Amino acid sequence: MEAVRPESCGGEAAAYGAEGRPVPVARVHFRVTRFIMEAGIKLGMHSIPIATACTIYHKFFCESNLDAYDPYLIAMSSIYLAGKVEEQHLRTRDIINVSNRYFHPGSEPLELDSRFWELRDSIVQCELLVLRVLRFQVSFQHPHKYLLHYLISLKNWLNRYSWQRTPICIAAWALLRDSYHGGLCLRFRAQHLAVAVLYLALQVYGVEVPAEAEAEKPWWQIYTMDTEIP
Repeated sequence: MEAVRPESCGGEAAAYGAEGRPVPVARVHFRVTRFIMEAGIKLGMHSIPIATACTIYHKFFCESNLDAYDPYLIAMSSIYLAGKVEEQHLRTRDIINVSNRYFHPGSEPLELDSRFWELRDSIVQCELLVLRVLRFQVSFQHPHKYLLHYLISLKNWLNRYSWQRTPICIAAWALLRDSYHGGLCLRFRAQHLAVAVLYLALQVYGVEVPAEAEAEKPWWQIYTMDTEIP
């Protein structure tokens, strides 16, 4: 695991790996959030709790110095806390065993010995730390419901052949998931992130929205009028 000097929130500070070589902070966060996503999938978490865990992690390190805390411990506590926030409760034992298998592939589940209980206590105590640092503000509005609404609307807008021959839907969801490797979830509104990944997916496959050239406004401005979706 890498430690960082000095404090950064997506900045250009460098971390130092096992060989003493500088590693950009963004790369550290990328690796740790990838761990959150892979561990979340193995734990059976849905997409929203995983997104919440990533957001909690990023928000914590916008408030704290990376070299003061183990990022993977913060990540494990973020997973545990996100399960509570999104009402998909997880057992600390499962989080510990999945994390142990992630770092030590092929290893057996940990015995209920002193090492296990130390890890469990660390996760629980770290959860309290995260809550205090974030001032108990751990509920977030995610782009997922907006993207789903936009995709349904766009599917009815495009002709059936264009929709079926290009994986726009798959690409948009993949782009949204990948956006959580960085701090975009904290910098932009959920509606804007949803329309941005949809716009990029259309650009990647060269799909044009019908009647866009004749319209008074670009299609994406219609979607970003900040209308709430229940």
